[in-house]
Amino acid sequence: MRRKSTAGRAAFTIAPGQTGRKKLVRPSHRRRVVSNQLDLVALSLLWTEGANRKPVRRPPPPDPDAPDIPGPDPRTLDDLDQVLAMLQTPEAPARAAELRRRAEAAMESARKRGILLLSRGSPDYPRRLSSIPDPPPVLWARGEVGPCLCEVAVVGSRFATPHGLEIGFRLGQGLAGSGFGVVSGLARGVDAAAHRGALQGGGRTIAVLGCGTDVVYPPEHAKLSEDIAARGALVSEFAPGVPPRGWHFPRRNRIISGLSLGVVIVEAAQRSGSLITARCALEQGRSVMAVPGAVLSGRNRGAHALLRDGAGIVEEARDVIEQLQADWSQELVSMGPESSSTPGPGSDPAGCAGPHRDPILRAMAPGEAIRLDDLAAATGLDPAVLMTRLTHLELGGWVLRVEGGRFVKAGANVLR
Repeated sequence: MRRKSTAGRAAFTIAPGQTGRKKLVRPSHRRRVVSNQLDLVALSLLWTEGANRKPVRRPPPPDPDAPDIPGPDPRTLDDLDQVLAMLQTPEAPARAAELRRRAEAAMESARKRGILLLSRGSPDYPRRLSSIPDPPPVLWARGEVGPCLCEVAVVGSRFATPHGLEIGFRLGQGLAGSGFGVVSGLARGVDAAAHRGALQGGGRTIAVLGCGTDVVYPPEHAKLSEDIAARGALVSEFAPGVPPRGWHFPRRNRIISGLSLGVVIVEAAQRSGSLITARCALEQGRSVMAVPGAVLSGRNRGAHALLRDGAGIVEEARDVIEQLQADWSQELVSMGPESSSTPGPGSDPAGCAGPHRDPILRAMAPGEAIRLDDLAAATGLDPAVLMTRLTHLELGGWVLRVEGGRFVKAGANVLR
């Protein structure tokens, strides 16, 4: 049964892996091939700063129950002049010229600082993010963003308890150790703990900022920011040099969820900003999970409201993986670069994609537990690559993880 949640500032319905809303496709939602990067940067400045450095009031998301929407959605357009005309901007030509001038300056500043520019519609733009209703026209990035196919967001309280910090760290570490990327917001508390856990787990992590990627906020996270840029990426829709502002952070939350398969909430109070991320995840069709906690302090009321409404219960990274396996099994199996050799149990084992062709499965005897190091020696694969491949095999049902960090090949003689 689905229930309406009163957590946060607006009610919403939990349904893991889906939004619970009709999926409506209109011509206005079709992405056009990028034709003018300068216009996309200018549009990004328009949406994120606007006149006098204040955000432009953007059109609301389309109502899925509406029979039709007159005209295209300005948020999906790439032509600056067309958008300004639709917004009925006074002195639109002068405004367009000013935005393009500032966009050119921002691009030059990024080049000097070594900041990458990822434009919506380009091959290097995160595929999953491009599917949300309101993708940023451009992303500014430090580090390697990558395809963002197996990412999980871990977010929570900035004023987390020691228990919350430990949970955030362990989730980041466990997910990274299982081949998932960890996405969070580099904020104090749970966010920073999740990033540190992912780095400690030998994986990659992405921090979505509420300021320019060359601005360190909070200032005590300077070292952590550099570590993330070296092992993952710092990304933002805000141009280089833009300082943090209060309204930036709720806005960036849609990007945190948009990059991810699912969102895990740790220690969220009734009006926690983390619930905004959960709401964005629901609107985007992502999985929503939460960690239960103590009831006397009120620190977990928002998370508990999510759990009452159907969010997945998380105590450890394994719970997250199982939830994603339930919600995204087909997509996860098809994501990996070796997906053609890691089919699900229902596929035809006699075909060219059969499991007998996978070098990892060939090195494993059914029912015999094997350590990661031994499997790496047997296959000649780097342990980090091997861990990612094993995760795909596990999600496909071909491998089981057992005690001691060992793996067992699933088969007719293995209890499943």
